[in-house]
Amino acid sequence: MSKLRVGIIKEGKVPVDKRVPLTPKKCVEALQKFPEMEIAVQPSDVRCFTDEEYEELGITLQQDLTSCDVLMGVKEVPFEQLIPDKTYLFFSHTIKKQPHNAKLLRAILDKNITLIDYETLKTAEGQRVVAFGRYAGIVGAYNGILTYGKKHGLFNLKPAYLCHEMEDMQEEYFKVKLPPIKIAVTGGGRVAGGAMEVLDKMGIKKVSVFDYLYKQFSEPVYAQLHTGDYNARPDVEVWDSPDFYANPHLYKSTFRKFTRVTDILLACAYWDPKAPRLFTEEETRYSDFRINTIADITCDVNGSIPCTKRATTIPDPVYDYNKETGELEPPFTSPDNITVMAVDNLPCELPRNASRDFGRLLIDNVFPHFFNGDKDGVLERGTIAKGGKLTERYSYLQGYADSATANRKEELA
Repeated sequence: MSKLRVGIIKEGKVPVDKRVPLTPKKCVEALQKFPEMEIAVQPSDVRCFTDEEYEELGITLQQDLTSCDVLMGVKEVPFEQLIPDKTYLFFSHTIKKQPHNAKLLRAILDKNITLIDYETLKTAEGQRVVAFGRYAGIVGAYNGILTYGKKHGLFNLKPAYLCHEMEDMQEEYFKVKLPPIKIAVTGGGRVAGGAMEVLDKMGIKKVSVFDYLYKQFSEPVYAQLHTGDYNARPDVEVWDSPDFYANPHLYKSTFRKFTRVTDILLACAYWDPKAPRLFTEEETRYSDFRINTIADITCDVNGSIPCTKRATTIPDPVYDYNKETGELEPPFTSPDNITVMAVDNLPCELPRNASRDFGRLLIDNVFPHFFNGDKDGVLERGTIAKGGKLTERYSYLQGYADSATANRKEELA
């Protein structure tokens, strides 16, 4: 069998992303585990791992990747940089018809590119096999605690993006001295898991949902809230998860009982636009609405958290939501405001750690399918485009891709 030549591309999207699919050590591990693979890395001055770190471990640096079969990046590849007739793996952000990426999908079809999107790589049961979610949770929870400390003048933590590695960030945990507040973590996936890792390491005690709601504590505590804890179907008494995911529009939010006792909300749950929001803007004006700091880690703008009205950036991560006017204000303007952290690329704050984690998942859950004939159909399910056409599963994107052609003709007219 001929070798599978894999190229790690330099990230081209602006603002630049420092993450990489395979770190230098993960490249070495992949080559040892899959002798049928060759890896070349495009030199980059922005990557969190330097060219020298790859060279020191004997990984080939190569500017021209046209000899590679599979090209891997992290974020969207600028369409003028796409090499025709190749297989690409990256986060394309096209499957929800994101307006800014219609031209990218059009270019992929025009250039006869096979596009495999990390987001669409799933098991037969629909579980994603690679994601940066754990690090979104880790950085998001840290940012949430940092924001609360700053808002109330309790402590100042070094921002995660100024830490070289997660170990440096963890050195900051000893500064965290919280009053007996309550922290709600929504969700049950990788993101929530990452958030709870941070709270546990900060020494914040986890309690049951019942105790969280009805007991007083002399120390800070947190509870993990699953979908059934804050949603209910009025015509059904017993919670039924499959029914909720099949019919989210039939459910009402019961989150109000948590808004009365929660100080910090760490929003880590996937949200379906057909599902109810956690609370309404009107409810934030109730005298017993207690939440004053929100880390919207999933960052659905105008989504499950109605005061997330825009995403924020790593250097400028928070804003205030004025409950009376519904307007956004500079952070920490008033203690009566809700302070919102809504960074939409949290793993970029700890790019070295996040990249190591991601490479582990690629080696364990993706690369084997390139060499076993994709017997479980993982690559097939994750393929959006092939041979100049959308695959059947993603044929619903045809109009979206065609809209870029129409817009281009209008620009030229």
